[in-house]
Amino acid sequence: MTSFVVKAFLTLFVVIDPIGLTPIFITLAGDRPAKEQSRISRQAVLVAGCIVFAFALGGTLLLRYLGISIEAFEVAAGILLFKIAIDMVFAQRERETDEEEKEARLREDISIFPLAIPLIAGPGTLASVLILANEAEGYSFGLTIVLAIAAIVLAIAYILLRLSRYLAKILGQTGINVVTRVLGVLLSALAVQYIANGAVGLLKVNV
Repeated sequence: MTSFVVKAFLTLFVVIDPIGLTPIFITLAGDRPAKEQSRISRQAVLVAGCIVFAFALGGTLLLRYLGISIEAFEVAAGILLFKIAIDMVFAQRERETDEEEKEARLREDISIFPLAIPLIAGPGTLASVLILANEAEGYSFGLTIVLAIAAIVLAIAYILLRLSRYLAKILGQTGINVVTRVLGVLLSALAVQYIANGAVGLLKVNV
């Protein structure tokens, strides 16, 4: 049981990657008011938690019923993530005036997309939850343990997102601009990897 708990925690911590989410959150919402950042981080984690819990409880049945494979889900999420990466690299989020940019950034809700999904509750997270839920059947209260560990990792992600405002002050605007473009490149690579993994999986299934 102890080994399974450790394995479940490490698996979900790595795939959700709360530490890696922090600079991405700074890039997407670093210039928004503290109250708005709090709302975005809270809603993103809550929505992601609902998705993760739902997949843990009935994800396998849902995908099977709809005829959707994890590989196909990876390809779709990769395409969406690649769009975000392109915008970050080429700074397409900028508007003609500062007033228009501020209004647009405040109006745009990033809590559900791309934060909740696919950044937090991404294909890797959902796939891992499904695998852990299946393995948990061999333990007493195994599924409850998986859900509890997922809740702990999501709570860690929420705390780090809330602290991202202080990191933004340390980095400054120049640092954020650099992070924006570097993360855009990294996100594009991650998106391509999602698409490649999904495509390879689909080819294996069809062969």
